[in-house]
Amino acid sequence: MQLTGEHIIASNFSKTQSEAFQAMNPMSGERLATTYYEATSQEIDKAVVKAEEAFRIYRKKSGKERAAFLEKIGEEIMALGDELLDICEQETGLPQGRLQGERARTVNQLKLFAELLKEGSWVDARIDTADPDRTPLPKPDIRQMHIALGPVGVFGASNFPLAFSVAGGDTASALAAGCSIVVKAHPSHPGTSEMVGRAIVSAAEITGMPEGVFSLLQGRTPFVGMSIVNHPLIKAIGFTGSFRGGKALFDAAAKREEPIPVYAEMGSINPVFILPGALKARRSQIAEGYVNSVTLGAGQFCTNPGVVFTLQSEEATAFMQQAGDLIAKVETGAMLNENIGKGYQDQTKKFGQANGVKVLGQGATSKMAVPSQAYLFSTDVRNFLNTPDLSEEVFGPSSLVVAAPTREELLQAAEKLEGHLTATLQATEEDIEDYGDLIAILERKVGRLLVNGFPTGVEVCHSMVHGGPFPATTDARTTSVGTAAIKRFSRPVCYQNFPPFALPDELKNENPLGIWRLLNGQLTKEKSIS
Repeated sequence: MQLTGEHIIASNFSKTQSEAFQAMNPMSGERLATTYYEATSQEIDKAVVKAEEAFRIYRKKSGKERAAFLEKIGEEIMALGDELLDICEQETGLPQGRLQGERARTVNQLKLFAELLKEGSWVDARIDTADPDRTPLPKPDIRQMHIALGPVGVFGASNFPLAFSVAGGDTASALAAGCSIVVKAHPSHPGTSEMVGRAIVSAAEITGMPEGVFSLLQGRTPFVGMSIVNHPLIKAIGFTGSFRGGKALFDAAAKREEPIPVYAEMGSINPVFILPGALKARRSQIAEGYVNSVTLGAGQFCTNPGVVFTLQSEEATAFMQQAGDLIAKVETGAMLNENIGKGYQDQTKKFGQANGVKVLGQGATSKMAVPSQAYLFSTDVRNFLNTPDLSEEVFGPSSLVVAAPTREELLQAAEKLEGHLTATLQATEEDIEDYGDLIAILERKVGRLLVNGFPTGVEVCHSMVHGGPFPATTDARTTSVGTAAIKRFSRPVCYQNFPPFALPDELKNENPLGIWRLLNGQLTKEKSIS
């Protein structure tokens, strides 16, 4: 596919000569050939207006029709072949094997939402039938279901150029809900974004979706993103990225004349608690798994285990020594872009110079244009509690081990934690019984609790929660991974005393879709409501 550097506005292409930029290969430092331009106010407005026009048609499409669209997007992405992976590798420095897995995840989550739509019960249909003989007042017929919010703005993430980007989880869930979307491509991988965007447009045309159901805008300054957020026709935002970026979008959306929800996933230090029984039984195994998790993908995962807590002991000292030795042997790959690379260098330097912090081990500097270097730090729990900077996310291959002299101080550290995406327990069954109070604390701090694993793998399934209390996300009630993500882009609507012919299929007496519904308080697929 010949990259053109054009914005995709509905099924048309636009390239106004405004502020120019090019992607950079973080391995070589080479600027890639295609020139992209900052979307103009006119282009942004046109994309959003087209999205509103398309939404009025698209939201009425059946679940099966939207499912066919999602499945076709996956097929069109696969049809791009290795050319997509080659461009993505050049723009991100991520290896082909990682990108093959991410492409499969992207396609599979599209298929998962398609299956959800075919089944149909996600609309949470509720029916309370009328009782005209009720006294002192007759009971009306009341029916409820979820419908799409409207046009949605989606922001591509830097660290997952496929699975959290143009056709990623936010796009899949918003399209599944019946929303049209305007995507702001991440400037680190504009070519990857253009290729995937063209695949989505092709899928829309093949499946007969309305023009404007999808648009893709490029830009590297806050102007494009803020313009999308502030456009009065946009009804929700999906974002994965930094706290600074997500909070700015959230604040802007709250100040609109019509405030809108911003579902921002903004990072996390993903605490790991190594409990005494597990440390004694599996010290070497835990140390190896921990270092592998910290350094995977040069540590550029929002679920990177950024801090480990353990009780002071000879086993803990041996664990820290072993983990430090292991991390010293690791040479990590390139950071995703210059800004991320500089931020990581600044933060690790700050950690290394902080009072009461020791360097347990540091890896070799990668021989890349945007290099990374793995670090493992340690401190005691009192210093951790008294130094707020040590609780900050360091986006890259580094982690901090915190040792507590007593169980009470370990629990105090847990209580002090802010909201995070995950928390992990390395524990025996006896540890789990003994530390029920720790689990109770962590349930209020995170969206996902793990036992005897590491958090860097996020399974795409119906029950996954990839979210958590602020500041990990802007809404702890939601998830950005898994089929429950669809509820972010829908809202309940109630129909009272509607004539049967005017009801949506999901709420009709005969249940033509055969979905599960809550009928007078009982879940059923019953098809005869008198």
